[in-house]
Formats: sequence, structure tokens, C-alpha cells
Amino acid sequence: MTVPVETFFLDPDAQGTLQAQIQQMIAEAILSGRLPRGEKLPSTRALAKHLGVSRITVTLSYTELQASDYLTSKGRSGFYVSENAPEPPSFQPRIRMEDKVDWNRAIGNSFGESNTPQKPQNWRQHRYPFTYGQSDETLFDHNSWRLCALKALGQKDHDAMVRDYYDQDDPELVEFIARHILPRRGILARPEEILITLGAQNALWLSAQILLTQRRTAAIEDPCYYSLRDILTQSRCHLAHVPVDSEGLPPENLPDGTDVIFTTPSHQSPTTATMPLERRKRLLNRARALDALVVEDDYDFEMSFLQPPSPALKSLDKEGRVIYVGSFSKSLFPGLRLGYLVGSEPFIREARALRSTVLRHPPGLIQRSVAYFLSLGHYDALIRRIGNAYEKRRKVMETAIDDYGLTISGRGVFGGSAFWMEAPETVDTSALANALKEKSVLIEPGKPFFSGQNRPHHFYRLAYSSIPADRIPEGISRVAAGIRKYENW
Repeated sequence: MTVPVETFFLDPDAQGTLQAQIQQMIAEAILSGRLPRGEKLPSTRALAKHLGVSRITVTLSYTELQASDYLTSKGRSGFYVSENAPEPPSFQPRIRMEDKVDWNRAIGNSFGESNTPQKPQNWRQHRYPFTYGQSDETLFDHNSWRLCALKALGQKDHDAMVRDYYDQDDPELVEFIARHILPRRGILARPEEILITLGAQNALWLSAQILLTQRRTAAIEDPCYYSLRDILTQSRCHLAHVPVDSEGLPPENLPDGTDVIFTTPSHQSPTTATMPLERRKRLLNRARALDALVVEDDYDFEMSFLQPPSPALKSLDKEGRVIYVGSFSKSLFPGLRLGYLVGSEPFIREARALRSTVLRHPPGLIQRSVAYFLSLGHYDALIRRIGNAYEKRRKVMETAIDDYGLTISGRGVFGGSAFWMEAPETVDTSALANALKEKSVLIEPGKPFFSGQNRPHHFYRLAYSSIPADRIPEGISRVAAGIRKYENW
């Protein structure tokens, strides 16, 4: 394969003859590793035309490099990088450019400062990953997903895959959500009231951008999903942190002047508290009194395997105050990045317009593949399989937690995929998590979920979505041993 001639450029500030400059250009490409051994160089005619020099100049440069064993000639076939050419150095090449930009001054809005922790990318390499939000590949129906993807790639669906929807979505996916997914939560919605998003986090961002200004106030749960707090902080609105209790967000503690309420009533994030029906009604009454809107993040409702879930806030809403956020990332796989917004048509119209300016729409191929996976029954079968596995793992974990004397601070009434745990106050679970990594155990420290300066440091989350049931007891044993060690320090 010949190196594209377009990859070669002469430095306009370089010194020396054109022949010397061409030699240096090619030698540096070889030494940097850009031209590996055996790679074919452009013909002398093509390179001369590209660089705007005479062919004899390029020919002499190639000949000199051949004499130095950088290049070799194969008759009429042309010039190649020699098998005896110097190997690229193991260290990185010297950076030739010096950045002269004062980025502290140039960056008008900073998004790098956040409380979002970095989850280990190699979590599968740990034997005891109590990691939240990751999928278990042994439970996923790979064959059915592959068939649905191939079906979406077929000639019949070619238009759905390649077309630009502008600000619209795949009608088959929207229709299935409206007719099958939302009714399970007691929600009735028209297609005009549904918008596909790149996961629940994208849906929360769209909601914040549309509903909040620097003069408005958003109420969020404390502790809460840390990425939501980052989103609201970046919106520069006023933030009211409302501590949750064993039943989730207390409506009576919402401050006057609240404009938008963000809540996770089905499985409070991260405590897993489930808001009772009576409190849900009180929350809607409080929102009405405040003339506030409610953004309901129902991220985990499919994992209700112990008993049927309570109706969604959106299903109880008679005034259009609730905006509902759903996601397929937890039930299918996190890398899918597909969710949806449900709200009154004027709000969805604004969300659709904002989404179109940022990313147009989620990829048509992904939307159609998911539409097939849902409509052909594979999704329901997957949910049942996951629910059965999670119920078994939950029982094993509850037994192990009790056997090793650990303390559960919160557990979902209807199911879920994690326990919210509390260690003794002398234990810093961030340090504990680092120590447990050496024992091939992953836990999630609780401090990032809280707000304020003096955030509690002794809570942590244990998920059972990514760990086989037979490994749970030993993993819990190691967590307990780690806590005893740090408790005695």
C-alpha cells in the first residue's frame, strides 16, 4: 500500500536546499513511526507534483536516503522504507509547537470542574465488581440483538438507517414507547409528546437548558445523582438541596420560590428509597402550590421484580406539570445511550428544537434496531431474565450482608439493582474503595452523591447487576474485612 502523497508537506520555515528538506521530511516520518518498514513511498513524479518541485530533486532525495539505508528500491515497483531503517524511538517525539494560548482566559465557560467520579474502565478484570450501571453480558440476548441489527440494516429499512430525520425520530420506536412502554407506568402520551434522547442524562440536560435560567431555582434531592448536580451547576441556576429520608423527597421541605423539582421517586438515586403513593400525591400538590414543574427521572423502573411498581408521578399528573425521563441504557446496555422524554407538547417542541441544534437526532440505525428488539418481544424476555437473576443475587447479597455484619441504609421496595450501605463514621469509603481494588473488589464511595462542604464520607453503594451470585459472599467478606481494618485505624 502506497503512502498517500497528501501526507507530505514541506515546512515553509525550514532551512537548507529543497533536496535536504525532502530528505529530512521523510527521515523524520520514518523515525516517528509514521512510515513503518516495508511501506511504499509515492512515486517521484507524484511527490514532485504535490510539493511543486522538480522530479530530479525528489529522485536525488530518495537516492540519498537509499544510500543511508532509510529506503530501498525494488526496480520498477518504486521506493520502500528499508527493512534496515532505524526503528522509531520508544519515547515520544519532541513536541515542536509551544502552546501560546492562555486557556484560563480563553475558556469562557468551564465544564471540567465536576463531582462526577471516574469509574474504572477495567471493571470486568476485577473478580468482585459491585459496580453500578454496568451490564452483565451473560444475561443479554446477543443473538436476538444481532438479528434485529441485521434486520435494521436490510434493504427494506435502508431509508430509516441513512435518512436525516432533522428534528424527528423513528416513528416505529416512538409508537412502541407510546403504546407499550409508557402504559406500564400508567402514562398515556401522543407521539408529539415523546422525544428520543441520547440516554437519560441527555434528557436531563435538555430539561435543564429549557426550564432554568440564572434567576430560577431548581430543587434537587440530597444525596442525588451527581451528574444531575453538575448539569444544574453548569446552568447557573439557584440550587436548593433537599435532604431525603427513607421515603425519598419530603414535599413539605421544598422551599418557596422553587421553579423546577428534580426527583427520582421510584428508586431514589442513590439511596434506593421508594416514594409511597400518598407522598407522590403530596409532592404534586406542593408543586401546584409553588406553580413549579417536576422532572421525574424513572431510570430503573424496569427492575421492579419484587412487586409491581407504584404508578409514575406522570400518571398522577392532571395539569401537565410532570416531565418524565426514561432510559433503555439500564435495561439493555449502557453503551446504547438511548432514552426518552415525555412531556406536554409545547415543552417537547422546545426540546426537539434544542436537540436538533446540538445533535440533530440519535442515529436512525440504533433507533430502528431498538424498535425491532422491543416489538419482536426480545425486550420483555430480557427484562424477565434480568429480573429473575437480580432477585436471586439480591437474596444472596442480603444473606451475606447479614452474615458479615454490614449495615444496609437503603433498599428498594420493588427491586432495583443495588444496596445503599452505611459504614461506621470512622471509615472513609473513598480510601476503603482504593484499598479494596487491590483485593479485586469494586465498591462505589457515597461522598460524591452529597452536596455541601462537610459531605458524609461513610456511605457506599453495592450493586449486584454486574457480579455473579456465586461470587457475592466472598466479595462481601472482603468488604467487611476492609471495613474492620479501617474502623480500627
